[in-house]
Amino acid sequence: MTDISSILDRADGNLPSSLEKLFDLVRIQSISTDPAYKTECRKAAEWLVADLSTLGFEASVRDTPGHPMVVAHHPAGKANAPHVLFYGHYDVQPVDPLNLWENDPFAPEIKDLGNGRKVITGRGTADDKGQLMTFLEACRAYKEVKGELPCRVTILFEGEEESGSPSLKPFLEANAAELRADYALVCDTSMWDRETPAISGGLRGLVGEEVVVTAADRDLHSGYFGGAAANPIHVLARIIAGLHDETGRVTLPGFYDGVIETPTEIKAMWDNLGTTAEKFLGEVGLSIPAGEQGRSVLELTWARPTAEVNGIVGGYTGEGFKTVIAAQASTKISFRLVGDQDPQKIRDSFRTYVRSKIPADCKVEFHPHGGSPAIHLSYDSPLLNTAKDALSREWPKPAVVIGMGGSIPIVGDFQRMLGMESLLVGFGLSDDRIHSPNEKYDLSSFHKGIRSWIRIMDALAS
Repeated sequence: MTDISSILDRADGNLPSSLEKLFDLVRIQSISTDPAYKTECRKAAEWLVADLSTLGFEASVRDTPGHPMVVAHHPAGKANAPHVLFYGHYDVQPVDPLNLWENDPFAPEIKDLGNGRKVITGRGTADDKGQLMTFLEACRAYKEVKGELPCRVTILFEGEEESGSPSLKPFLEANAAELRADYALVCDTSMWDRETPAISGGLRGLVGEEVVVTAADRDLHSGYFGGAAANPIHVLARIIAGLHDETGRVTLPGFYDGVIETPTEIKAMWDNLGTTAEKFLGEVGLSIPAGEQGRSVLELTWARPTAEVNGIVGGYTGEGFKTVIAAQASTKISFRLVGDQDPQKIRDSFRTYVRSKIPADCKVEFHPHGGSPAIHLSYDSPLLNTAKDALSREWPKPAVVIGMGGSIPIVGDFQRMLGMESLLVGFGLSDDRIHSPNEKYDLSSFHKGIRSWIRIMDALAS
């Protein structure tokens, strides 16, 4: 491992100019979901290409049916250096409602919160412009001191992440050979807290299902037909109630096939983070965990599969009262997957279960809403542990390996389409208000994020 103290010093000295570059990018109103901002999205892509070119990258704007991609390449200074693909997105969420912003969302500035805490305000500062700029500024400091980069680097920035990434998979398929690397670096995640960096070791997969049960050929009078005619709401209620047993486990046959138990040492690490059920649920006015018994709230949300009802509709729901038996009722149910659970097997098992509960004179329809497997980086992965050690040298507290209850589709695409593991390192915080008014990014997240990527790149190259 090289002596990087001079590179870290350069990053410190560059901080004012690094902030100015971030401010320039944040000022571009690259809202991908609104067609009115199409030219702004291209402007952001072109700005990034110009900035990457100043770093010696061979960079270009790549057109898609939607907003353009940015692709750039830089060779390593030494032969046999690892090849990394760094991913980020330059598009941002809409700013509505504008009246709730304390400042212009596209006029970034430094705000002093007191107690030595300063933040960068503006839409996209945390999600994801500030995050991606930490990596570019790390490359800048490294090159200015060493004249080269320690790794071979490919950059992929997209402009549709906040609007569903419709162009991403076709682009990956068409450019797989160009984009494939030893592993991917993704900076769109968070730290545990302001002093504790985190690596996300897993992302839960997802299966979405909509179920529509039809009974009579019209809504019925509940006095005239009640007690004799099948009620589709009752049918759905029985189906939903039967999805879990009294211990909170999901009852579908084969549901836990492929579920991997979290290692004892990892669960101990999570326990040491100090998150109790009362603290975690207290923020939303609850206190009692509702999932599998005998599991901590972090294990339940990071490493265990779930079946959750996301909505149920049927009968009369308007003002007043209407004594009716609905002809039709529907529910939307999502399954979060972990380990090696197979989305299609989960879907098939669920549908078989539902059909077994449908009366012979009723009908059921299914409408799928997406399906993707979980992504998991082995806890003993050299990639993970190298990055963990590098981060721990930069921050006040050692890095922790956490899980993520949600999904980042690009990580699965990298694994399935390009055969790459992904290292998920981000410097966001839970109070960054991403997707909400008054988004911010801590100045320490930006500054130490730059220093962190310098350490990680150097460690990976060594």
